Amino acid sequence: MTKVIFLHYNKKDMFKNSLIVRDKGFYKIFFTLTAILALQNLITFSVNMADSIMLGRYSEQGLAGVALVNQIQFLLQMLVMGIAEGALVFASRAWGAKDFKTIKNITGISIKTSFVIAFLLGLIVYLFPFQVLGLLSDELPIVGAGVEYMKVIAFSYPIFALSTSLIVSMRSIEKTKIGFYISIMALVSNLILNYMLIFGKFGFAELGVRGAAYATLISRILELIVVLIYVLVFEKTVRFKILDFFKRDAQLFLAFLKRGIPVFLSNAIWGVAMAVQTAILGHMGGVVITANSIAITLFQIISVVAYAGASSSSIIISKTIGEKKNDLIKPYNVTLQLIFVLIGLVTGAILFSLRHLVVSFYIISDQSKDLALAFITVLSITVVGTSYEMSGLTGIVRGGGDTSFVLINDLIFMWLIVIPSSFLAAFYFNASPVVVFILLKSDQILKCIVAAIKLNRYTWIKRLD
Repeated sequence: MTKVIFLHYNKKDMFKNSLIVRDKGFYKIFFTLTAILALQNLITFSVNMADSIMLGRYSEQGLAGVALVNQIQFLLQMLVMGIAEGALVFASRAWGAKDFKTIKNITGISIKTSFVIAFLLGLIVYLFPFQVLGLLSDELPIVGAGVEYMKVIAFSYPIFALSTSLIVSMRSIEKTKIGFYISIMALVSNLILNYMLIFGKFGFAELGVRGAAYATLISRILELIVVLIYVLVFEKTVRFKILDFFKRDAQLFLAFLKRGIPVFLSNAIWGVAMAVQTAILGHMGGVVITANSIAITLFQIISVVAYAGASSSSIIISKTIGEKKNDLIKPYNVTLQLIFVLIGLVTGAILFSLRHLVVSFYIISDQSKDLALAFITVLSITVVGTSYEMSGLTGIVRGGGDTSFVLINDLIFMWLIVIPSSFLAAFYFNASPVVVFILLKSDQILKCIVAAIKLNRYTWIKRLD
């Protein structure tokens, strides 16, 4: 029977230490983890930007079409990461207790579950591409370009699920470099293959949008091969075997359903919400789709530190609880919140300063460029809120075991405030795309109030039973 690590803590012990961490080891661990994860994410999103710029120079319709498909990819990413991050809470706590059996079993649960979901989503989009993309835009030329891309990229979904689950599992045991190296490989291979297949270089046929899809599919296959070799051959601490991924643990699975399903549902709801947001903007015209694609791609690249900080804090909090070092929880919590705010301010400043330079790389209409600049300006403000509330809730709160709070919070803000107000603004009041975009991102500021209250009440420390 697999043991799940429980938390027993005395609240008086939590408040003995000073509010700000003075231990240099804490900062070394946090910033090392964050730097590696940020670089990994940076390289991953740089691949997306390279795709975007290359397609933007090849065809604006192709760029917009692939931007629609990328919303489905984002949904897949949210679903897979929801499962993987739910498992990460268990694995990190087990790592703190050196319970290798639980790490192996929870990794197997994550792999099998994410593979099934990715396979089903890939099957749906392959069989019904026009219907799926038609929900996101009524611009037929753009949808047609997206379908051309989707018919190929759908095959990469199960492959992506497997490699992502394994990479996140390695994070739980503080082996993050493999994800970084794989991302570098993906960047290099994708850039080379994109150049050859989109534009027809070095004797290859000019495939345009389909070429970008083939390049991504090949890169995903290479990623999976490398991560499997590392996990099964070179990882010497937990010592995974291929049969470990197929073992059953009913008790752990039930515990995972209780604590992991809220993470999965929260990510799923967020992924669907992003698709709905794209649909709202997508039905406002092709120019809006293009501008949104450029702004979001740049935002993803610049905000990698914030997202990496969230992952690092989740690992640190989970491991600290697993080690039963309860006196460190409060100073870690307070210090991390200050770091999140600082990251947000720096990220916003960089995003704002780079907006003209990045947009100038695209060969698109002046209207699309002006709108992209406006969208980026909005994001440079809201990213401060994103860094604080997202890192605090998905990092500290989830890491502490309270996985259901983020789900409830997202349901309220996204589906009762953001989506309804944006929909009415776009299609009832005929508001401008910029106003609609502001409403779509308003929750990133509003959630900060809730996050501050939740984080500093310490009700997020839960048992994983």
